Amino acid sequence: MRALVLRRGTVITCDAQDSVAEAIALADGKVLAVGIEEDVLTAAGADSHVVDLEGATVLPGLIDTHPHLMHFGVLSEPCADLTDATDHEDIVARIAERAAQVPEGGWIMATPVGEPHYFIRRSYRDLAEGTLPDRHVLDLATSRHPVIIQAWAPVTPNTMVLNTKALELLELTSASPDRVGNVWIEKDGHGMPTGRLHGSVTNYYSNESFTNDLLARLPLLDPAAIGPGTERAMHAYNAMGVTTVYEGHAMDFPLIEAYRWLRSEDRLTVRVLCCPEAEPYGAPWTQALTDEEFSARLAQAASMVARDDDLLRIDGVTISRGGPCWPGLLLMRDSYAGPYGEPTTGVSFVSAERAAEAIAFCAAHGVRLNIVTAGTLEHDDYLDQLEAVAQRPLAASQRAWILQHLYFVEPEQARRFAALGLDATTSMSFAWGKGELFRERIGEHVLEHLIPLQRLRDAGMHVACGTDWGPKNVFEQIALAVEPHFAGSDAKNAGPAQVVSRSDALAMWTREAAHVLRWDGIGALAPGYHADLTVVDRNSLTCPLEDLPETKILATLLDGSAVHDTGIFSGPS
Repeated sequence: MRALVLRRGTVITCDAQDSVAEAIALADGKVLAVGIEEDVLTAAGADSHVVDLEGATVLPGLIDTHPHLMHFGVLSEPCADLTDATDHEDIVARIAERAAQVPEGGWIMATPVGEPHYFIRRSYRDLAEGTLPDRHVLDLATSRHPVIIQAWAPVTPNTMVLNTKALELLELTSASPDRVGNVWIEKDGHGMPTGRLHGSVTNYYSNESFTNDLLARLPLLDPAAIGPGTERAMHAYNAMGVTTVYEGHAMDFPLIEAYRWLRSEDRLTVRVLCCPEAEPYGAPWTQALTDEEFSARLAQAASMVARDDDLLRIDGVTISRGGPCWPGLLLMRDSYAGPYGEPTTGVSFVSAERAAEAIAFCAAHGVRLNIVTAGTLEHDDYLDQLEAVAQRPLAASQRAWILQHLYFVEPEQARRFAALGLDATTSMSFAWGKGELFRERIGEHVLEHLIPLQRLRDAGMHVACGTDWGPKNVFEQIALAVEPHFAGSDAKNAGPAQVVSRSDALAMWTREAAHVLRWDGIGALAPGYHADLTVVDRNSLTCPLEDLPETKILATLLDGSAVHDTGIFSGPS
């Protein structure tokens, strides 16, 4: 196969020297040469296929180390998409369109209205009516199907809506209490449910048994949606310049089997590293494990380690204890205000004793541990447990263990984590989407420790980043690392512990991410590396910072083949 040369643009290599080149040549799925245009053309040979970039910029394929790609793809696949709905009439039309495709009696599920998953920049409050429709409006779309407008993310209180048939199936009537736990069943002047339920009604992390009982009766996780939902999500990530993802959190064994199936069918358009969860929690269908079941899952995760495939790898086991702040699940050293005003220091879904068991198991068996930790109390507990086994190797074959989330990290905690040789993946999502919540619930004093990228780097840790709940635009995430601010208020949180340079921020999505994942041959553009790259319309290092989120992805290549192309490679050379 003849070489492909990209020239007359800017090639940001993200190598260890942060080199910038004039041209790059690809051959047989690998980078053949990168550097001065004349040298690259010589290396490619006279019969190479040459593409004029016309001033565009080439970057390594982006690596999202916290995307929840399969989760969000499968969750939204069977839904009528209401994210950009404008009013109730629009909602009715979209649900009616979906109802025409679903057999009578089948559930019609709809996404929330607005921008997932925080719904801060846009939500149902931006509908023309300023509120979600009631059951009577939803009945205009269909009376032959149960309908639900879902509530995503643990934003508490939240609202979901059911039509009349859904209320009947879920046995919500005038006789139902106005409040069950932390769920309020809205009723009209005649005492009949309006279809709107408020409070802890979210799909995940609701921490409310009544909600979970209702949702467990819905086909939220449809096995038939896993293939098409994941494929659609992969293509969406390709269109954002992403070529590698880390599914390191909330991954149950059946989901990993789905990735294995997609790999066997040659349907992956991103590289995937999976890490199974030791004990799943937070979803309506998850249940606490017995001690024997927990130990068996650790052993199963160890037996599944597979690091050699170029597209799908399985490595390690994940331990997660606490949850998000909105429903009061964040494990903090000091108490803070819960969702309904009650004081809380958080909720632990997995006990400290089981976390210690996972640490001891991984240290003894050379299994890589992925630790999801967010609050100060959680950090304290983990540090004590990790340091207790520090005399033994914490990692086998130099595969450093990973800390994930890391909301609030104090200076001494960063030093102790670094001394243990741990790597990190976090997200500007947690500051951007939850900053004002933290200020309100916990207090101004914690903000100096919120997503302290530079503090972690100064301590000596390798740091990668991911999108998690959003923004899903990687270039907006990079801009937020350079100039952190909060959604809604636009308040700055750009202290010395937080702010990193633009090149360092980009590295967290490329070179540093590859290092954290221990995946050789990706994350940089160097001879012999995989030909994973994205072509964008502006220079990510020099364009005005406010313009960075407007970056347009012109093409994305995986192993030299286009997985997204706006015409660069399909048009004339």
